[in-house]
Amino acid sequence: MIHDAGGEGILQMEIWKTLGTSSREVSRIVFKLLERGSIERRKEMHGGKWTYRIFSTKKPVTIDSIMDCPCVACYDIDRFTTGPWVSPRLCKKLTYWINLKTANEHVSPDEFHEYNA
Repeated sequence: MIHDAGGEGILQMEIWKTLGTSSREVSRIVFKLLERGSIERRKEMHGGKWTYRIFSTKKPVTIDSIMDCPCVACYDIDRFTTGPWVSPRLCKKLTYWINLKTANEHVSPDEFHEYNA
């Protein structure tokens, strides 16, 4: 439900009303999710009352998130199981891609070529 709300988030009071549970129960769940870093919340005035807008900190996983992974077009992919000289742990292209992905940047095939030239 929180994840489905996208970038707009969802009011905490909408959660407990939709689920048909108490605000106290939802508050406990929200607190646990905050501790885990799964959500963030922002205080806002709604209908003359203070409530929180809840946002998911997790991004949805889609095929697009891995389409530019170097493993998709790797010439050495078949050699990973035949010997210790080729390994995902030692792959410069994969390491570079992961570092860029965690920095939320798009990696183009040209960047891989330049990096490994």
